[in-house]
Amino acid sequence: MAVVAKKKIEARTKIDRARKYNLEEGLDTVLSASYAKFDESVDVAIKLGVDPRHADQMVRGTCILPHGTGKTVRVLVFAKGEKEKEALDAGADHVGADELAKQIQDGWLDFDKAVATPDMMGVVGKLGKILGPRGMMPNPKVGTVTFDIARAVTELKGGKVEFRVEKAGIVHCPVGRVSFGAEKLSENIKALVDSIIRLKPSASKGVYFKGLSLSTTMGPGLSLDAQELRNLAK
Repeated sequence: MAVVAKKKIEARTKIDRARKYNLEEGLDTVLSASYAKFDESVDVAIKLGVDPRHADQMVRGTCILPHGTGKTVRVLVFAKGEKEKEALDAGADHVGADELAKQIQDGWLDFDKAVATPDMMGVVGKLGKILGPRGMMPNPKVGTVTFDIARAVTELKGGKVEFRVEKAGIVHCPVGRVSFGAEKLSENIKALVDSIIRLKPSASKGVYFKGLSLSTTMGPGLSLDAQELRNLAK
């Protein structure tokens, strides 16, 4: 424990909490402050000028990160007939219908994302109380209820992330791993920021994109220059 505590203290000394870093320098600093023995996740927290209590200010969407998240995503698909074969050919880890729903009801959750064809929603709808709170429920708004099963599976496997603003007006999202390096992480962050800015609700007044903090799983966080990021997204 003493060694870990020492490394944590050293990492904190590398970051100026009062400073707003530009993207390049911020990434270099966060990566240099990473000290864990495993390949840490790199995450962002984006503060938006919205009030999620109002439906017309809810921000929710998806983004395909150019370099993925570095995580192997296990995809389950609810489908029958030709769509079942399409899902398997696209690389889905689990495909089925009623039998899969029964397994989930019995407590099995050995997957990360779920996709369903529209005709299967009668079966999937019964799983809302189980999948909903875990962020696994198929939803047409994020492209996981569709007849284009191959595309949905391929995108999820390739690095498609979902995001949704929380009650405090913050969006949390992973953007890769420390091993990606600054260049790939920069491209992922730019893609995510661009997607979120494009989803600005018309009801949002004042500054929409207020700030972004960057951190690794174990390392300290820092703030990036919001104005620079807005310009990069443009």
